Amino acid sequence: MENRKIGPFSVANVALGCMNFCHAYGSPVSTEQSHAVLHAALDAGVTLFDTAALYGFGASESLIGPVLKPHRNHITLASKCGMAGVRGDDGVMRRVIDGRPRTLRQNCEDSLKRLGTDVIDLYYLHRWDKNVPIEESVGEMARLKEEGKVRALGLSEVGADALRRAHKEHPIAALQSEYSLWSRNAELGTLAACKELGIAYVAFSPMGRAFFSGKLQQVDNLVKGDIRASMPRFAGEAYAQNLRLLAPMQAVAEKAGCTLAELAIAWVLHQGEHVIALPGTTSVEHLHEDIRGGRVHLDAELLAELDDIFKPEAIAGDRYALQGQGEVDTEKYAFEKRPA
Repeated sequence: MENRKIGPFSVANVALGCMNFCHAYGSPVSTEQSHAVLHAALDAGVTLFDTAALYGFGASESLIGPVLKPHRNHITLASKCGMAGVRGDDGVMRRVIDGRPRTLRQNCEDSLKRLGTDVIDLYYLHRWDKNVPIEESVGEMARLKEEGKVRALGLSEVGADALRRAHKEHPIAALQSEYSLWSRNAELGTLAACKELGIAYVAFSPMGRAFFSGKLQQVDNLVKGDIRASMPRFAGEAYAQNLRLLAPMQAVAEKAGCTLAELAIAWVLHQGEHVIALPGTTSVEHLHEDIRGGRVHLDAELLAELDDIFKPEAIAGDRYALQGQGEVDTEKYAFEKRPA
């Protein structure tokens, strides 16, 4: 696998996101299945593993920690703070965005325990809490680095302006945000800012939350707890319109000699040498397909064809509903809905 740089680390160009094991897509898969994917990733040469305090309200970290522990000297382990589960007075755990320094410190201590490690290699601010200056949140993360609890800092779902502010407070190694053929907001500023500042761009959901598998033809039967049920581009006529884009994409895939999924991963990686693909999966078969995408070469003609098919205005529906749109700081296209 080709290696790319994230701060002080050199990692394979296709990483593994560990959210899917127990968060956002219905019931968690079995521990055995999750561990099988992790071991397959290690065997295949994946070296960047990504989790968060939020995922499964800590369950993802607890799940992957024991598997990755024997390999800690050979992999890069990433986690996130600033968005986690908080138990309410009614006993129910709810997702809360909180960027206050004391909360970030507690998030870090909890993650270290769950992961069974003394240090987290790459530590992201999962969401920028707009009630807290980003410099204040990043400043506390820098103190965690000084104390040896984390090795490098990252941000998630922020725009270029916030990224530059944070980078002045402390060097940022990576920005993790959604980027794929149907989510191209990064091209409005952050992708170029990362290249300019020497920051890696870690593209989550490069598979469009399984859209680019070509196998998700029906969305009206998504299981309870599947985050896609709340996303406008997966709803009704919008999704039907989006599905029509897969036929011309398939024609490009045939020219490239690869599958739709491999093509989706390859396109992301062709957007810059500072870009790393971060798909998540619960399937060993899909994992290997994602990795193969990291070896597909696309010439300028094929890239132009894909750009033409997936013009941003051709995608029906925003990537998040209004609440989610308000929680991210990424640049938005003029046609996207915005919270009042």
